Amino acid sequence: MNSPVSSRRPSKVSIVGAGSVGSSMAYACLIRGSADVVALYDIAKDKVEAEVADLAHGSEFVPSKVMGGADVNDTAGSDIVIITAGARQRPGQSRLDLAGVNAGIVSSLMPQLVEQSPSAIFIIVTNPCDVLAVVAQQVSGLPEHRVFSSGTLLDTSRLRYLISQWANVATPHVHAAIVGEHGDSEFPVWSTANISGVPIRDWTVDGDRVFTDEVLADLGREAAMAAYKIIDGKGATNYGIGLTGARLTEVLLSATRSVLPLSGIVHGVHGVDGVALSLPRLVSGEGIGAAVPIPLDATELEKFQASAEQLHETLSSIAK
Repeated sequence: MNSPVSSRRPSKVSIVGAGSVGSSMAYACLIRGSADVVALYDIAKDKVEAEVADLAHGSEFVPSKVMGGADVNDTAGSDIVIITAGARQRPGQSRLDLAGVNAGIVSSLMPQLVEQSPSAIFIIVTNPCDVLAVVAQQVSGLPEHRVFSSGTLLDTSRLRYLISQWANVATPHVHAAIVGEHGDSEFPVWSTANISGVPIRDWTVDGDRVFTDEVLADLGREAAMAAYKIIDGKGATNYGIGLTGARLTEVLLSATRSVLPLSGIVHGVHGVDGVALSLPRLVSGEGIGAAVPIPLDATELEKFQASAEQLHETLSSIAK
């Protein structure tokens, strides 16, 4: 008796850019089975073909299929397109310093990618991702819920890991978020951070408060500056963002909604309008929804608005 053949269309994620970030993301998507098909595209023909071949040689051991090359047609019919292509951040260089050159790259890529996958969700990972998310949406004309960036999703994961290590508890019990720019002006929202419902400032061990103001400041700074330390040590950050892209792909292909700190264009949120920056967002197969109304105390609100102003200035500078 023949087994029934599924009529479900295979899900597909395309990753644009076969550098260390894009290749690590393709690898993470493959081994996690984030989508049925993982496509890797880059204009550097020898590089991308070598990466695809290397990944394909392990096909026996993974649940997904890999394809790709230097032809943009390889991205056709994608459900999700993740853009990692762009100039690499150098040691000591801020993400915002990359804005001009990478805005040109994203502006050139978007029309080609939209033509191949007009119904896809587009995620910007290339830095400065907040600024480039706005550029990508404006160039493409796509609805804002379908063009956004990975924002502070990785930064938040870094923070939760650091908190879990300090408190000696499993990371899933830590609830905290970094918001604002994915960059130097980002900050943790300590006013609502908690461990299994206990406010983080009230978490004690043997009667002693674990998270003093000094400890919180150190943890926030370490999470925000983690990329610089890694870049100094090995030239690039790739594994963490690779896993981040894989997990985001899974959420977007899921039938349920999740809440993740992602960067989309905001309108009238905490007095901010017209820039993309991170807040917890409802995420589904439709893309990102409205920002979850996370409360901010007076200090956090000031930091949020300052972060938005910095992004406004960068957008204005590349528009000239």
